[in-house]
Amino acid sequence: MKLSEREIIGQGFRYPIELHEDFQGLSEKLNSLPKVSKVYVLTSREIAGIYEKYITKELSSLNVPFSFIYLKPGEKNKHIDRVKKVYNQLIETDADRKAVVIAFGGGVVGDFAGFIAATYQRGVRFVQVPTTLLACVDSSVGGKVAVNVDSGKNMVGAFYQPEFVFAPLFTLSTLPEKEWSCGLAEIAKHAFLDGGDFLDKISKSKRSDFSANSPILRYAIEESVRVKSGIVSQDEKETGLRAVLNLGHTTGHAIESLTQYKKYSHGEAVAVGLVTALLLSRELVGFSESNFQRAITLMKQLELPTRLEEKPDEILKHMEHDKKKEGTSLKFVLLEDFGKPKFGVSVERKNIFEILKRQKGKL
Repeated sequence: MKLSEREIIGQGFRYPIELHEDFQGLSEKLNSLPKVSKVYVLTSREIAGIYEKYITKELSSLNVPFSFIYLKPGEKNKHIDRVKKVYNQLIETDADRKAVVIAFGGGVVGDFAGFIAATYQRGVRFVQVPTTLLACVDSSVGGKVAVNVDSGKNMVGAFYQPEFVFAPLFTLSTLPEKEWSCGLAEIAKHAFLDGGDFLDKISKSKRSDFSANSPILRYAIEESVRVKSGIVSQDEKETGLRAVLNLGHTTGHAIESLTQYKKYSHGEAVAVGLVTALLLSRELVGFSESNFQRAITLMKQLELPTRLEEKPDEILKHMEHDKKKEGTSLKFVLLEDFGKPKFGVSVERKNIFEILKRQKGKL
């Protein structure tokens, strides 16, 4: 059953983002796409082990053949070295330009499968079927697809929009705690960017309030999608405004890279990165002390990490590979106030280093 729908409309693209109870209706949506030759479901064996029988049952109503391509799980496997094997599997099964790729899984699968779709035969259609909270509120929306290289995360990618996003919320019931942290960190980020009623309502909630069937979770997903789709509609290719969605990610990506994607989930790293951005915001652009304390309180209610555990100089070293580097400074997204982000703020390395040192202390 469809729970809600929001349409995202931008320069040259338009598609629905739908929340569903389960997989029912996915085949109908796929059958409505014109001239489809075959459907390929790209997913991890981990996800397939839980949900393949359910999605297979739903896809049995397709008008065209479908098959699965299995990916290795985890951020370390979202690597450019893994791309060739999938291209060859598509070629060997005669995938043509009328094929449709389904990205069935979390953010890693969505990024990787979307990159495959964007580049195979110069682009085939794809659909996002997110199965994690992070993917529902963030990575499935907006058309950013990418793979990692040895020196950095998401350094090779494209802006490539899906035909639609179909989120079956019952898959959230099997998420481990780290995956909840991933999604809740991005929800907090969207609430900080938006302010207003969204932030007020989330601020009254604690982590235990969020479960797969809870009203506050559905509200948070719908509001996050509203915030992100509104920004992407105005700036698909991050020439300006869309950069605000990187709030917390400069430090977050550096932490992930430094720890080889093993110690933290993406959301946990972003949560620590959000605190870096909040500290810099207080220091540089007038973010108030009361706002800072409110933000930290919210993050602690959501049981997200706030302290930096890694060495500041090592974090800085990994920031050198950030796409937002410029000369002797790094570009940050900061907050002048809730709902008032400022992107492209140049921060000197010495200032970043001092803030990171402070973040290793008590917050």
